[in-house]
Amino acid sequence: MRLTKQTNYAVRMLMYCAANDGNLSRIPEIAKAYGVSELFLFKIIQPLHKAGIMETVRGRNGGVRLGRPAAEITLFDVVRVTEENFAMAECFDDSGDVDCPLVDSCGLNSALREALNAFFAVLEKYTVADLVRRRADIFKLLSIDETERKHAAKRSVETTDAESLVG
Repeated sequence: MRLTKQTNYAVRMLMYCAANDGNLSRIPEIAKAYGVSELFLFKIIQPLHKAGIMETVRGRNGGVRLGRPAAEITLFDVVRVTEENFAMAECFDDSGDVDCPLVDSCGLNSALREALNAFFAVLEKYTVADLVRRRADIFKLLSIDETERKHAAKRSVETTDAESLVG
């Protein structure tokens, strides 16, 4: 099974946000860290935001952050919202356009379904926090500056304070 580029970068974006320790992360910074376009990342945010995995904050000091703690976001959560199709073979397709006479009694279908379930079970075991925790040098690799993290934390508090006054 091969995951899409969208899923790959969704996980990477979540890792960036987790490494940024709850502070707002800006899309230009994430795009630069991974060498992808900002537009591509904006497209990925939509399903993550809709699923509550990622939170967006608008405005001059806006950005993105995790919608819940990194330890509560499994890789399966991400794959489920970013992948469109898990059909490993023609007989997995729900469209009904299967020409095989064995479709209802084929051993291949059940073997592939078992393999897919095992794949999902492994993804369910790993969280975004696990991926970030395993890399001690992640801040350096993603060019996340400690000074900038402190400034971002301050901006985040100011934004949250302003939102509470409005709300």
